[in-house]
Amino acid sequence: MFFVELLKAIFLGIVEGITEWLPISSTGHMILVEEFLQLDASAAFKEMFFVVIQLGAIMAVVLLYSHKLNPFSPDKSSQDKKDTLQIWYKVMIGVVPAAVLGFMFDDLLNNRFYNYLTVAVMLIVYGILFIVIENWNHGRQIKIQTFNDLTYKTAFFIGIFQVLSLIPGTSRSGATILGGILLGASRYVAAEYSFFLSIPVMFGASALKIFKFGFSFTLWEISILLTGMIVAFVVSVFAIKFLMGYIKNHDFKVFGWYRIVLGVLILVYFTSSLVR
Repeated sequence: MFFVELLKAIFLGIVEGITEWLPISSTGHMILVEEFLQLDASAAFKEMFFVVIQLGAIMAVVLLYSHKLNPFSPDKSSQDKKDTLQIWYKVMIGVVPAAVLGFMFDDLLNNRFYNYLTVAVMLIVYGILFIVIENWNHGRQIKIQTFNDLTYKTAFFIGIFQVLSLIPGTSRSGATILGGILLGASRYVAAEYSFFLSIPVMFGASALKIFKFGFSFTLWEISILLTGMIVAFVVSVFAIKFLMGYIKNHDFKVFGWYRIVLGVLILVYFTSSLVR
């Protein structure tokens, strides 16, 4: 049975590693996968697991962008170090809205919105928005080509868009990327900024979930959690590289269509199950 649970954790880690960075909602996919592939664990552990497993994915960002995000690198000039600190200042400003509201309404969001109906609706709604906004954005002049072009005011407003991702099915990267595009950022800058915003947000969210769960883990629980995190980390490295290469020559409409199709399939499946 322990081996079966490890296989489940590996599969969940793969799902997390792919969906955390593509704008298709990692939390939404994890909730849906759990409908069919349930861990043999307490409800409290699973609630904590589905958040803390994302730390593995976040560490992939830390690895891939370690040089860009390190203001103390000896290979950087004094100006480069100042520019790196500016990135972190903008990240901290962008984090504030989601951090405050996420802390205040964590229990309410878990109780009210963590279900298949919310996920399906949000997948469809934001799928449509991706297509509409990309069509609107076609041919528009891009004002924010680099992080130096990103003002603190714009960084804060993109952070407000991140608040939308507190509803499962929305996608943290999807909400911030859409917000960035609407506010004049290139897809590349919007995507990278969404990655960087996720670092303090997910460290904070994971700390909160672990604190609520308590620190008395069994060996089985530690093994399952670490397995999921490690797999999510490895898969995330490839997912991030794929996305950043993809958006150099493509828009996000394909992800919009994916979200719509998946959302409709979910509604059909669960509606037919209720009828039966």
